Amino acid sequence: MMRSLYTAATGMLAQQANVDNISNNLSNVNTVGYKQEKTEFKSLLYQNIQTRTTSANGEQKPISAQVGLGTRVASNTSIYKQGPLMASENDTDFAIDGDGFFAVRGADGETYYTRAGNFTWAVSGNGIVLTNTQGYPVLDTANQPIRLPAGVSSGSVEVSGDGSFGYRLQNGTYVSMNQRFGLFQFNNPAGIEKVGDNLLAVTDASGDPLNENTNANLIRSKVRQKYLEGSNVQVADEMVNLIIAQRAYQLNSKAITTSDEMLDQANNLKR
Repeated sequence: MMRSLYTAATGMLAQQANVDNISNNLSNVNTVGYKQEKTEFKSLLYQNIQTRTTSANGEQKPISAQVGLGTRVASNTSIYKQGPLMASENDTDFAIDGDGFFAVRGADGETYYTRAGNFTWAVSGNGIVLTNTQGYPVLDTANQPIRLPAGVSSGSVEVSGDGSFGYRLQNGTYVSMNQRFGLFQFNNPAGIEKVGDNLLAVTDASGDPLNENTNANLIRSKVRQKYLEGSNVQVADEMVNLIIAQRAYQLNSKAITTSDEMLDQANNLKR
């Protein structure tokens, strides 16, 4: 009977983690480039409550007699489904239509990846570079910061669908900047580590980043200027998941209450 107390407790802890994850999804419903996360569970150890044979000659029973010892969280898996494209009036807002990721260089010098394309031009020590909201430079296909040529107004910059940068002279002539957004894909996007601030880090599980510009086996993503990719969280689905998690939590708490009542009745047998 004591086994049921601990088993139900693991269910309550798992559902609490599930509710925490759902709350994080709902809190990021308006976060640019955010991807929904789904909590997945796995069963714990199983305990044999009877021997595998009940006969003297050792014949095996056709069905084992085991009881599970509860559950725990196995993973929080990110769902990398395309989010809605939202129109913007900002020339430095970009959305990726496809499976690619933007690359930025963090404060520690490491390369991180993101789907959030709300960028801006910022002054650095040796010119003007394109940065994210944290001020980290956005990288091109050669892993170099995207720089604005001297004497060129940021308002004249145009970005084509393949991510190539250029600008217009006053007479309307288009001049290429010979730089293109670095767009990268992963064999297993779910294995990317989330480090906060909409940044993602490469792990052994995700595999090395694949440069769309140099890998002919990839379907290239398109870059949409004056658009942002919204969160792919569906509020209605999250509310349904929240109700299911709440009911599961209540069921496990009821199992603990029932086990406590059964223990109380057993203790009162002597009276």
